[in-house]
Amino acid sequence: MKKLVSIFLALALVLSLCSFASAETVEEIIAQAQTMTNEELYKKAIEESHDAVVAGVGNSSRGKTAGASFVEMLQSIDPTYAGSIDWQQPKNNSIFTMLESDINNTSHQFFMTLIQDGNQIQKKMLDTGYLLNFVPKEWAEAEGVAKENNENPLALQTLNKVFEFNNCGEKTFKNCWDFVAKDVHTQFMAPNSEPVGKNFLYMLTREDYAAVVKEAFDALSDDQKAYFQPTIDEMEAEAADLGLAGENAKYALAWIKLFVENYQEETDDGPICNNLVAKTAVDQSGLLVYSKLRSIEESEELSVNNVTVAAYQDDYVGFGGYAYKHYLMVSKTSPYPWTACAFIAYMTTTKEGFAAWGKDMGGYAPVPACMQDHSKDGYVDGVDTYPAKNDRGYDWWINEGKLIVEDPAYAASVADTLGDWIDALR
Repeated sequence: MKKLVSIFLALALVLSLCSFASAETVEEIIAQAQTMTNEELYKKAIEESHDAVVAGVGNSSRGKTAGASFVEMLQSIDPTYAGSIDWQQPKNNSIFTMLESDINNTSHQFFMTLIQDGNQIQKKMLDTGYLLNFVPKEWAEAEGVAKENNENPLALQTLNKVFEFNNCGEKTFKNCWDFVAKDVHTQFMAPNSEPVGKNFLYMLTREDYAAVVKEAFDALSDDQKAYFQPTIDEMEAEAADLGLAGENAKYALAWIKLFVENYQEETDDGPICNNLVAKTAVDQSGLLVYSKLRSIEESEELSVNNVTVAAYQDDYVGFGGYAYKHYLMVSKTSPYPWTACAFIAYMTTTKEGFAAWGKDMGGYAPVPACMQDHSKDGYVDGVDTYPAKNDRGYDWWINEGKLIVEDPAYAASVADTLGDWIDALR
């Protein structure tokens, strides 16, 4: 028995050392890859995965489209290239379990991932070292690249969810506090069914964003302030209990409390959009993916012109919605690390690589050259027919629209305390 135990321990040590060596090898390749041009990376990918079926996993099904485009590009360099990408899109937020299982297995499948939910990424993938960051040389050197909050981990794109309201009645929403006013039930996906929505609530408590909430409160009328003030006063002690030291934390918590207690839960952003554009949806509001407006089929009863994007109003005050990201990372046990780096470089630095996502408004690549112009998506035959679809772009949404942008490190730092508090509100 002692001999069997010794053999088992020795085998475990060997496997552990092999796993460590594999991770080190991937890290070394990433370090080299970050000094290389795209063309050099593509040649490395062709050598490494010439006849292989390479497995990727991601939260976006469009990774399959991008993968096919990547293979075609490699074949244009080397017509004999016979590799392919098997793209998987797991459901029910199981991507973290899949990646963790694959990385800890004795054999490894996934070469890279496209992943969302900054809180879980930080805790389960970055803090553990399971996923490794790769920044392409041509990304780092591109003109006008938006590096802040996009470089580590590397963001494929920033996506926005924005406040919209039905304009067929007389009610207007000119301030972010209007969406938590008395008898207002803003349509929203439940935060626990889509974790990026919960990260949005976490981010509101960061002092710079809490200050935006306070600024919007200051712009309200005296009657409006009187309605919200008791909740704000109540949240002062709550902020201290939750360890939030910022002077404006009580305003953020008050907004979160009123929002969570009163939002109208929907299963997906598609139904929210379809609800809001109906002529009969008088005075209804929602917080939803902006790009959903692209899929509305105009009719007598349904029209994009029946909704207003709140932040597009000249006199709107406060934040116009929030933003989350799709991140691209390399598995520490990637069986094809060169191909992973080449694929990531292709998606993040070329218009063709980003095209699967860039075809729609509301998704913004950090490298401007990757972007398609959606500023006139609402034009028909040269006429501005559906103004709500004219995307004002990343810079506008960040600076003027004041989006609450996900930051993995901050979201993870407050999730344990704020998460339970938010869950208890509803």
